[in-house]
Amino acid sequence: MKPRLQAALGQQLVMTPQLRQAIRLLQLSAVELEAELAAAVESNPLLDWTETTISVANGTTNGEAGGENATNGAEPEHLPPEAEWSTDGEPWYERLGPADSDDDTPIAEQVAESDTLHDHLLWQLHLSPLSARDRSIGVALIESVDDDGYLREPLENIASSLDPALECSLEELTTVLHQIQQFDPVGVGARTLGECLRLQLAQLPPETPGRALAHQLANGPLERLPRVGVAGLAAELKLDLGEAETAVQLLRSLDPRPGAQIGAIASDTYIAPDVVIWRQHGLWRVALADGMRPRISIHRGYENMLRHASGTDASYLRGHLQEARWLLKSLEARGETLIKVARCLIKQQAAFLEFGDSALRPLTLREVAAEVGLHESTVSRAIARKYARTPRGTVPLRAFFASGIETGTGGEASSTAIQAMIRRLIEAENPRKPLSDARLAETLKATGVPVARRTVAKYREAMSIPSSQDRVRIG
Repeated sequence: MKPRLQAALGQQLVMTPQLRQAIRLLQLSAVELEAELAAAVESNPLLDWTETTISVANGTTNGEAGGENATNGAEPEHLPPEAEWSTDGEPWYERLGPADSDDDTPIAEQVAESDTLHDHLLWQLHLSPLSARDRSIGVALIESVDDDGYLREPLENIASSLDPALECSLEELTTVLHQIQQFDPVGVGARTLGECLRLQLAQLPPETPGRALAHQLANGPLERLPRVGVAGLAAELKLDLGEAETAVQLLRSLDPRPGAQIGAIASDTYIAPDVVIWRQHGLWRVALADGMRPRISIHRGYENMLRHASGTDASYLRGHLQEARWLLKSLEARGETLIKVARCLIKQQAAFLEFGDSALRPLTLREVAAEVGLHESTVSRAIARKYARTPRGTVPLRAFFASGIETGTGGEASSTAIQAMIRRLIEAENPRKPLSDARLAETLKATGVPVARRTVAKYREAMSIPSSQDRVRIG
């Protein structure tokens, strides 16, 4: 990845239009990206479809043993034919469990999950290091966030709607809200436009030109900008006109409706994998799916025409050429960011790929962001509505993340792994004497996973499994 784009995506240095484009492309699902590229080719004469497959990222990585030396061979960086997708001599598609049979169906028959702003925020909430009490408060706050990402409901009203057993004060509510305001998309949970802009400014480095003044303007004076203009605002506040223009330009580059970045996928949208994960010679590898590699290029005929054009024609072609180049760079940045995150996921969750949900270890956005050197919000965008085709089926990248609890052996067990344990215990129970939630909790505790009965009940209900009384079968 080019250093400038890498730094921009990782640290959000300057919110230029080009950076906003790169961030928006990173957020898009595979289907949305295809539509975006089609619109770009139609509107920009210097862009054209190409059948040439461009390798954007290194298609190999190590998820088990061997370290970096395992990828030093001269193996081609492309996807293997499906016949080569094998583990220990067994074809990958024969290793799928009953719950993973969706990968046996054509891609056009796999329907994508809907992912709304609320889903996106709740997912981040459950990965946050908050207490059960704070998470309950967080759920109430998230449910009050509108589609634009704003919290327009007064905190007093939200507090009064909570379970009386919580006895939540406004101070506690505000503390949890501040935690939610750190989620992706940046600026979500704001109560006013000014607060929304200040949250986004806070993510920028202190040395960003105009940041301090932009923060000052967002506190109130910005509301007068439409009436008095930049020059009038500078005169009122006795500011240097150049500094005021820089600050206002920075504010205009921010997103006043952060929640609109994440919309629900239509229920009939089909899944197109963004990456493919397979095991070769005992090592887990990852590459971009064929459909996710750039299939557009700059039209050389128009580019050559620019050398001989002049006046208006030259200006027109030069503008579109710049747009085309930025789009290609943004696509390259998107692909490399996605591969970088996917590499980290298969390294951290090799056991999940091998053994399934029961082997999923606790993993948070913060851990992945620290390992790959990106901002948490960038990692969140990189995995939002993205899918991986694996030997265990086509799964969302979000499935690689899970919160966890400490076990009796000093380690941690993920909530997903605990749910898998509960499911197996229930499947093996005597149908005439089903296991109660208390009995399930005792059994898990005996295996070194101390969970409360209420936690078991919550996980059981999340899996849509009836209570022990409703599971009784006679005869």
